[in-house]
Amino acid sequence: MTETINSVATSASTASANGQFDSDSDHVSALRFITCGSVDDGKSTLIGRLLVDTRAVLQDQLAGVTKSGETDLALLTDGLSAEREQGITIDVAYRYFNTDARKFIIGDAPGHEQYTRNMVTAVSSADAAVVLVDATKLDWQNPGLQLLPQTRRHSLLAHLLRVHSLVFAVNKLDAVADPALAFTHIRGALERFAQDAGIAVAATVPVSALKGYNVVNAHHGWAGYDGPSLLQLLEQLPNTPADSDLPLAFPVQWVEKFHDSAVTTQGRRVFWGRVAAGSAQVGAQVQILPSGQLATIAQVIDHARAPQGVTAGLSAGITLDREVDVSRGDWIVAAPVQAAVAEDDFDTPTAQPAWPSSRSLSATVAWMDNEPLVPGRVYWALHGHRWVKAKAQRVVHRLNVNTLAEEDAAQLEPNAIGVVEFALQEAIPTAAFHRSRALGSLILVDTASNATAAAVLVR
Repeated sequence: MTETINSVATSASTASANGQFDSDSDHVSALRFITCGSVDDGKSTLIGRLLVDTRAVLQDQLAGVTKSGETDLALLTDGLSAEREQGITIDVAYRYFNTDARKFIIGDAPGHEQYTRNMVTAVSSADAAVVLVDATKLDWQNPGLQLLPQTRRHSLLAHLLRVHSLVFAVNKLDAVADPALAFTHIRGALERFAQDAGIAVAATVPVSALKGYNVVNAHHGWAGYDGPSLLQLLEQLPNTPADSDLPLAFPVQWVEKFHDSAVTTQGRRVFWGRVAAGSAQVGAQVQILPSGQLATIAQVIDHARAPQGVTAGLSAGITLDREVDVSRGDWIVAAPVQAAVAEDDFDTPTAQPAWPSSRSLSATVAWMDNEPLVPGRVYWALHGHRWVKAKAQRVVHRLNVNTLAEEDAAQLEPNAIGVVEFALQEAIPTAAFHRSRALGSLILVDTASNATAAAVLVR
C-alpha cells in the first residue's frame, strides 16, 4: 500500500513521467473535482448518488453493490478489499460521468488523517473541491458550533493548493430533527471559518447523499434552501485557468533524437514536456537552466506533432536553433530581460532573469510522513522533473487548524501544516505558488524509505 501511495503521489507531480502524453484537448471542458472532508461524512455515498442519478452506472454494477434490496452507494467507489472490509476509503478512487452540459472527473479522497497524503495528491490536480460536512456529528443546535478538525484541514489544504472553486456540502440533514435550523447554524460556522482563513467559497449546499436531496435534482425549500443542486453548481464552475500570461517556463521531461524527420530542423533533438507557464513560440529567446546557456526556439510541435505554438497546460516538443546541452530535469525559460536604466545612471545595465534561481526557499509545508520533520534532516526534493537534495533548516511556525493561529514549533508532526526554511544542494528556478503552480511546488521524499514526506508550496 505504501508503494502505491508513493507512486501515485510522484506520478501526480511528474505528469506522465514516462514520456506518455495525454491528448490535451480531450478534457479541456471536463471539470476535475474531488470530494473530501472528515471520516464517514458520506463522500463515497455522494459520488455513488451522482453516478446513479445521472445514469452513469450499468445494471450489473448496480447489482453488485445491492444486497437484500438495499443499495450501498459507497461501494461504487470503494473498490479495494480493505476498503470494503473496513467501510472506509483508503486510496483515491477516480470515476467519470457526464451530463448534457459537461464532462466530470471525480476523485474520492479518504477522510482519515493517516491518508492525508492521498488527499493532497488528488487535490493537486483538481479544478474544484466539494468538502462534505456531516450534520449529525456537530452540535447543530448551537449557533457557535465548532467544525471537525479534518473538515478544516482539508479546506485549508484545498485553499493552499490553489483549488479554483470550493463548495461546502452539508450532508445527512435528513437525519436531524430540524434540517433548516441545522443548515443555518452549520453554514454560519463554515462562513466564519472561511472568512478567518481567507478562503473564497463558491457555494454552500444542503444535501442528503443517501436520499438524493439536492445532489442531482434540486429539492426547493428543503432545509430552507431554494438554490441550485450540487450538480447544477458543478456544471457552472470554471476550470482552473492556465498560467499563460507569465513568461515561458518549460520543464524538460523527455529528450528525443530524430535523424530523419520532417518535424525537426537538421536532425536536432526535440525536448518534450508540458508548458508550465507562458507559451512556447517560434523565434522566442530562451535560457536553459541550470546551465544558463541562451538559444532561440526554432520549432514548436504539439502533442500530435503538428507545428504550432503551445500555451501553458499543454504538451509540446521544442527544437532549438543550435545544439545545447539539455537533459531531463532542465528548464527552458524565457531569456533574461534587460533592465531599464535611467539616463543619468552610469552603471552597466543588468539582465533580469524571468524566473530567478535560488538555493534557499521559504515554503508552506503539508507534512505527510509518519516521522516528524526535524530541522537538520536532508530529503530528496522533486521540482518539475529534477531531483535535488533539500535540507530543512528551520521550522518558522506551525498552523493550528482549529484556531488558524501561527504557533512556535521545533518540528512538524504527521499531517501538520507549517512554514519551513530549506537549503538546496543546487539552485532551481522557483516562484511563489500563488503565482505559478509548477514553479512554486515541490515534493519531499525520505532518502531512506523513499516515502512521500511532504507537499511543499513556495512562499
